[in-house]
Amino acid sequence: MSQHKRRLTRRRTVAALVTAVGLTGAAVFTSVSLSSAGAASAWPTAKGSQSVSSTISVSGTYDGGYKRFTGSGDLGGSGQDEGQDPIFNLKDGAVLKNVIIGSPAADGVHCAGSCTLQNVWWEDVGEDAATFKGTSASSVYTVYGGGAKSATDKTFQFNGAGKLVITKFQLSNFGKLVRSCGNCSKQYKRTIIVNDVDITAPGKAIAGINTNYGDTVALRNIRIHGDSSKKIKTCVRYTGNSTGAEPTETGSGPDGTYCKFTASDISYE
Repeated sequence: MSQHKRRLTRRRTVAALVTAVGLTGAAVFTSVSLSSAGAASAWPTAKGSQSVSSTISVSGTYDGGYKRFTGSGDLGGSGQDEGQDPIFNLKDGAVLKNVIIGSPAADGVHCAGSCTLQNVWWEDVGEDAATFKGTSASSVYTVYGGGAKSATDKTFQFNGAGKLVITKFQLSNFGKLVRSCGNCSKQYKRTIIVNDVDITAPGKAIAGINTNYGDTVALRNIRIHGDSSKKIKTCVRYTGNSTGAEPTETGSGPDGTYCKFTASDISYE
C-alpha cells in the first residue's frame, strides 16, 4: 500500500470514530493518532532485563527499549491483593513506551493524570496491568499497541475521570479488558473507546461500566478469537456506588446509550 493510501485509510478511520462516538476531531487525534508506531503482530523478544524493587517514577517520555521489568522485594507480588504499588508510576502527561513487564508484575502501571502507554506488554498481569487515576474530566489515557496475558481479573482499571482510548491492543486469557471502578470512594463519569483490538478466549468481558454515573463505551473493530459459543460478554452495565459495596450488574450488550456499538463491530474468528 502506498504512503498516500495509508494516510487516507488512517484519516477515514479517525473520521469514522468521530461520527460513531460523537467526539471532536481534536479529541480523537489526541487519543488515537499515534499511527506511525503501530502494534506488533507478534510479542517482542526482551532485550535485557531489570529487577525493580521500588516504583519507577516517570515524567516526560520513558523508552524502555523492550527491556523486561520484573518486580522484586516489596514489588515481588503477582496476586490479586488490592493496594499493591506499581512497577511504573506515570505523572500527568507522561509517556511509557517499548516496555515488557514480566512476572511478578505487582500492580503494573499507574497513571496519575493523562498518559500514553505505547507498545507496553504484560507477560503475566498481576493485580491490574494499568490503573488510570486522573481527577480531571479532561484527562486522556491512551493505550496504543502492546498486549497482555493472564489478567485473572481486570486488565485496565479505570478509577479516575476522563477518557480512555485503547487501540491496536492484544489480550488473551483474561477477566475483563477494562472496568470502570464500580465502588471507588470518589466516582466520576468515564468515557471508554476500544478500537482495532484482538481478544483471545478464555475471557469474561470486554468492558464494564457504571450507567448511573453516565459512563459510556464505544467498541469498534473488535476481533474475538476462540469463542465460537460467544461466552465473552461485550459491554456489561452496572449500578456503581461509592461505599465499597459490590456493584449490581444490570445488563449487557449494546443499548445505544451507554454501550455504543452494533453486532457488526464485533467479529468472531
